[in-house]
Amino acid sequence: MKRIFSSILALFSAAMILACTSEKQPIKTLVITGQNNHNWQVSHVVFKQILENSGMFAVDFAISPPKGGEMSSFVLDFTPYDLVVLDYNGEAWPKVTNERFTEFVRNGGGVVVYHAADNSFPDWAEFNQICALGGWEGRNEKSGPWVYWQDGKLVRDTSPGVGGSHGQQHEYIMNGRTASHPIIDGLPTKWKHAKDELYDRMRGPGDIADLLYTAYSDPSTGGSGREEPLLFTVKYGKGRIFHTMIGHAGPTVENNTAMQCTGFQVTLLRGAEWAATGKVTQKVPADFPTETQTSMRENYKAPEQP
Repeated sequence: MKRIFSSILALFSAAMILACTSEKQPIKTLVITGQNNHNWQVSHVVFKQILENSGMFAVDFAISPPKGGEMSSFVLDFTPYDLVVLDYNGEAWPKVTNERFTEFVRNGGGVVVYHAADNSFPDWAEFNQICALGGWEGRNEKSGPWVYWQDGKLVRDTSPGVGGSHGQQHEYIMNGRTASHPIIDGLPTKWKHAKDELYDRMRGPGDIADLLYTAYSDPSTGGSGREEPLLFTVKYGKGRIFHTMIGHAGPTVENNTAMQCTGFQVTLLRGAEWAATGKVTQKVPADFPTETQTSMRENYKAPEQP
C-alpha cells in the first residue's frame, strides 16, 4: 500500500510540475526611452499598459539621461529580454550599448521600432539596417533610396532629396500588401486609422522583408503623393524586427488619439509577439476598425473576446 501511495504521489508531483512548466511565461520586454522629439513621457507609459494588459508581456524601462546628460552611464544589458521596444530618438548610446544591442538582434532577439525611433542614429549603419527606413536628422540620398509602393511593387528611388517628412495629422486608410504573414493573418485588407501623422519620403537601406500595410500620403494634407510603407518587418541576422511608423503620442495618456486607435494597439501587440516568438497566437478582436469606421480603446485594455 505504501508503494502504491508513493507511486501516486510521484505521479501527482510530476503532473503538477508539468502543469507549472507548461504555463506560458510573459515575454520579457525592455522599452528604451528617455530622449525623443515626441512625447515619450506619454508613449512609454502607454506601451506598458497596452503590453501588460494583454497578459502576454512583462515590461521594464531603460530611461536615458536627458539631452546633454552623461550618456556614458547608459550601459544596457539585453540578455534578460526577449523583446526590445525602441521609443528613443536622441543622443548616441555608449559604444558598448550599441554593440550589445546589435548582438542581441543578430542572435535572435525581437525588436519593435516605434514611430520616431526610426529618426535616430543616422550614422549608425547597423541600426539603420535594423530599421530599414528612417527619416530626418540630416538624412538624404546618401542615406539610401526612398522606398514606396507603386504599380503593385516596392520601388527603390535613388533621386536626391530629404529623408523624412509628413503632412497634417488626419485619419487615413491602411492598405494591406500581404495576407500571408502571422501579424496580419485575419485582419482586414483595408482599415481606417485614427488621426495621426503619416510618415513619408523615408530613406535607408530599405531591406523590407514583409510589407504589411501602406497608406496614401495625400498631397492635400501636405503629403508626398505616394503610397508609403508604414508597417513592415525586417530581418537582421537571426533577429525579427517589426517596424510601425504609426502611433504619434498625444499630449496626455488620456488624450492620445493615435495610440488609442484599436488598429494601432492590435498590430502593435501582434507585431510584438511575432518579433519575440516568431508566431502570433492572438485572435482578431471584434472591435478592430473597418474601412469606413475607426475604433478606439481609451483605457488601453482589450475588451472581452466575444
